[in-house]
Amino acid sequence: MVSPAFANAAWIVAGAPAWMAFTRALEDPAREQEKVFGRYVKTGSQTAFGREHGLYPGMNYEQFARRVPVRDYDQLAPWIERIRRGEGQVLTSDRVRRLIPTSGSTAARKLIPYTNESHREFQRAVAPWIVDLYRQRPRAIAGPSYWSVTPIGNTSAPNSEHSAVPIGFESDSEYLGGWHQMLVGAAMAVPNAVNRIDSIDALRYVTLLLLLRRRDLALISVWHPSFLELLLREIRERFDELVGDVAGGSCTVTEHVPAALRSMLQSRPNARRAKELELAGPADVISLWPRLSVVSCWADGPARAAAAQLGAALPGIAIQPKGLLASEGVISIPFAGNHPLAIRSHFFEFLDAAGRATLASDLRAGETYSVVLTTGGGLWRYRLGDVVRVTGRCGATPTISFLGKSGLVSDLRGEKLSEGFVADVLARLFAGHPPQPAFALLAPACDAAGLCYTLYVDSPPATPLHESLDELLSANPQYAYCRRLGQLLPPRIVVAGRDAYAAYCRRLTAEGQRLGDIKPACLSTRDGWSTVFAGRSER
Repeated sequence: MVSPAFANAAWIVAGAPAWMAFTRALEDPAREQEKVFGRYVKTGSQTAFGREHGLYPGMNYEQFARRVPVRDYDQLAPWIERIRRGEGQVLTSDRVRRLIPTSGSTAARKLIPYTNESHREFQRAVAPWIVDLYRQRPRAIAGPSYWSVTPIGNTSAPNSEHSAVPIGFESDSEYLGGWHQMLVGAAMAVPNAVNRIDSIDALRYVTLLLLLRRRDLALISVWHPSFLELLLREIRERFDELVGDVAGGSCTVTEHVPAALRSMLQSRPNARRAKELELAGPADVISLWPRLSVVSCWADGPARAAAAQLGAALPGIAIQPKGLLASEGVISIPFAGNHPLAIRSHFFEFLDAAGRATLASDLRAGETYSVVLTTGGGLWRYRLGDVVRVTGRCGATPTISFLGKSGLVSDLRGEKLSEGFVADVLARLFAGHPPQPAFALLAPACDAAGLCYTLYVDSPPATPLHESLDELLSANPQYAYCRRLGQLLPPRIVVAGRDAYAAYCRRLTAEGQRLGDIKPACLSTRDGWSTVFAGRSER
């Protein structure tokens, strides 16, 4: 059996060429993007999309931008439907291996084409990230890692059985594919096979049991930091049961586990490890995993406060903010202490506030943009909807931070509240009245009294803030006008409790989103959150 240390070392060796190529590319992003662009228009000219839009090898960017409009998913969906029905060379000359189901800020499902070139594009970003991570934190090489596992559950697309192209991945690690996937599997403390457990409670328990068996756990990678907070809370609540299973080599939740996986959960009794856990206690994470070196998670935009709280709870353990990654593509990666654009992976354009397109090499520090992708999977000038701020340069390549979703706007009475605006409001609100809650979600709420916006937080503010919230929201003239007309009641603040993030995830997964697709958000356009959160009003 391959040891985690050997698998990690082999992964680093395998990723070294991509790391070196990415390091060189950072010094000349314009040249690298020209190469990516030239490759796309050459191969794209052989597709139905390319013929309709007049693509040809050697065309320049200005010609391309005139012929191909910026699109969102709905405008691209008819082309993807042709792929789903079995037509070849629609958006890409490469064979579409799978259609990846994902959800954005709404419940609508999207199917993203995934090709061999898509695989290579992800590798060009993931490999430099991983090599750099282990270079920065060499202690993490020695032990196994935990990468959060998304349950398969309800990820299949409607009518997917009628698709000529397979829909969905069975595990997140399939993005790596081939022997890279085998190396990752050998280094994992929790195998991806556990994603076949339908019960979320059982999945969480099994995950913790497998983690607690590993004294040598070295790295944890999750999406939202609150996901790890939930796992750590579960340890405290079920500690005696977990320790008993470690001691006995057993698992008390096997009735919720598919029969094919039960043998994986059986282990040799380990009284020594159980005694060590008892001495450490459920709250001392460092004693539970004395070799834990780094936690990778989202730490930008709406996840910033939660990441800060997680870091405070894990003294001595590095928190590595993730880059910006979506099912559609990789936008930035953690690298050398920054978050540069994944300059070798896709062709990037960025829309400014006036809707003007700017190339990656021309981005200005401090400015805010919306991301547009062209990818080897067949997304042509695809409006991703993610808003980023340029924070500086890594070499000559811009570095960015994620702010929120540009396409998410709540507009029930003409108030036009965007997520970017709301994110700024909450930052200002809690900057004046710290501490900032780890979970904060603004959403419309309609009852017999009328419509108002409600801010759900996981912990009570130190002072009443509803008047300050109303004042800050009223900086938006449309919102202020609706308030003056009485179309909107004054906003409320509701303490949703410490399980707010868990309740938030339960609702979205019930509506069809995968856990791995649930990005940090500070605004929801949905009503009905008052029935999801068991809270009390602070108004």
